[in-house]
Amino acid sequence: MAKKLKNEKALLREALAMVLADAAKRGVVEFDATDSHDLKIQYAYRLLVHDKAISPLPKGQESLPKIKHRLAKWVTHKLPPDHELLG
Repeated sequence: MAKKLKNEKALLREALAMVLADAAKRGVVEFDATDSHDLKIQYAYRLLVHDKAISPLPKGQESLPKIKHRLAKWVTHKLPPDHELLG
């Protein structure tokens, strides 16, 4: 797996918040309180792949840790350069 990012967990939270807020605004998803965190992560990944915002992981390599890393990596390009999570 790729090298772990500094603040990877916080970056993942930020990515998830951004993607799910956008999805809710577009009206493409509605989660229940009982939906798992992992389900939301997988949904966010698939939505970004569908929107062609990120390239999909190779078939057979779509593990949750790799998806989390891909989302964290994606958000590093969306945050302003002086954001606290990038330091």
